[in-house]
Amino acid sequence: MNRKWLKLMVAIGTTIAAVQIAAAGRASELAPIQLTPERRQLIGVTFAIVKRRDVTRGIDATGNIEADEQLQSYVQTRFAGWIQRVFVNQTFQYVRRGEPLFTVYSPDLASTEQEYVLALRAKARVAGSPVEGVSDGANSLAQAAAERLSLMGIPPSEISRLARGGSPRNVLTVYSPASGYVVDRNALPNLYVQPETKLYTITDFSTVWVYAAVFQDEIGGIRVGDSAAFSIDAYPGRRFAGRVDYIWPQIDLETRTARVRIAFDNRDGLLKPGMYGRVELQIEMGERTVIPAGGVLRTGTHNIAFIDRGDGYLVPTQVELGPRVGNDLIVLKGLTPGQRIVASANFLIDSESQLQAATGSFVPPAPVSANAVQPAEARPAVILDVTTIPSPPARGKNRVRVTLKDARGHGIDGANVTVTFVMSAMPAMEMSAMRETATLTAQGAGVYEGYITLESGGTWQVTAVATRKGRTLASRQFNLSAAGGM
Repeated sequence: MNRKWLKLMVAIGTTIAAVQIAAAGRASELAPIQLTPERRQLIGVTFAIVKRRDVTRGIDATGNIEADEQLQSYVQTRFAGWIQRVFVNQTFQYVRRGEPLFTVYSPDLASTEQEYVLALRAKARVAGSPVEGVSDGANSLAQAAAERLSLMGIPPSEISRLARGGSPRNVLTVYSPASGYVVDRNALPNLYVQPETKLYTITDFSTVWVYAAVFQDEIGGIRVGDSAAFSIDAYPGRRFAGRVDYIWPQIDLETRTARVRIAFDNRDGLLKPGMYGRVELQIEMGERTVIPAGGVLRTGTHNIAFIDRGDGYLVPTQVELGPRVGNDLIVLKGLTPGQRIVASANFLIDSESQLQAATGSFVPPAPVSANAVQPAEARPAVILDVTTIPSPPARGKNRVRVTLKDARGHGIDGANVTVTFVMSAMPAMEMSAMRETATLTAQGAGVYEGYITLESGGTWQVTAVATRKGRTLASRQFNLSAAGGM
């Protein structure tokens, strides 16, 4: 074989390969379609307008009430001794600042007070001494003794009493340093205490913290200062207002959630530590472009919206989505305000669009009279539509609905319908493969429903199969993204 023929064959092979690759690319794309008014009504197509508006996103979570650590106080002595009388002898007893807690007998206290009294008397005796330095030395001794009493935690009123000529005491009354509830008590009569002994823990519940568990895919939108509401079954219909105070810098490896601390005013005392309730965070996101949540077809790798160009022409376009806000989705790219898009029946439109893309051409359908009979080979196959409630599905329990229709749009009953969700293993995250299957129950008019529990958020491969008398009527396979953490 000469060199010319070899070059020619290589060129032909390269051209054929390029054509095959281009054809494969066209087959995987979506094509524009045209639907007659009758067809749109048959498959239930509805439309919505792309809007631009101020968006507030609500994030739901659960949380527990805990005490505000900044309002806690400890009661300890700065000297060793024995407790004699205890005035506050109950846990969760309310005390006010300056209220007596207990009395303590201490030989160290008695000797230090005695030293101070003797120093004061010596200072008085040598006050008029002509000897240089004697008076100053006496003053220094008295000041040093007073300083030791202050360092032992003796109140200024007791030191002033001794300075006025009072006699030394070996029993001291200890007063509460703060107002609040005694949440921990170790003070008992005849107990020997040392400086490291924690006798009381006093906490003020006028402000409490609620720690909300927020999934990692939602934590990015939360900021310190955001408003929040807390509701609890103990007070039906009441919502307590608070603000985000702190965001934990670490994600829990088991639940994939972050702790968000919210401060609540609790001067009425209704919120009690240990209570469990629902937290709703309100995130102000500013002005955004939004569309209905049903206006996007999620393929697992792409998000597709169908733009209405008029006269039944629907043009698919890829969109980049932000978070969900209520019943709407934020659109980051791909759509502009004022455009009219398909708001429902995207799965059915997707099927027709892919079919036209696979044929490599787009030919608008010719008008057909209501009485015309189509050839059998031109009639579409059984239509299988899969939806979830909520849409998109979320981690946990979801309702799955499958609709079976024939070529005339009539529901098909008497079928056995199964839906399987599969998530591949992720060795890097030490996650094994997950598989959940649900057998749906007929509801009538070609509708089949059931429930399926997803153990994780993320991308699932969904396979729906409808059979009757051992024969497969229709099947569908696609990827679906579930909300929630892994």
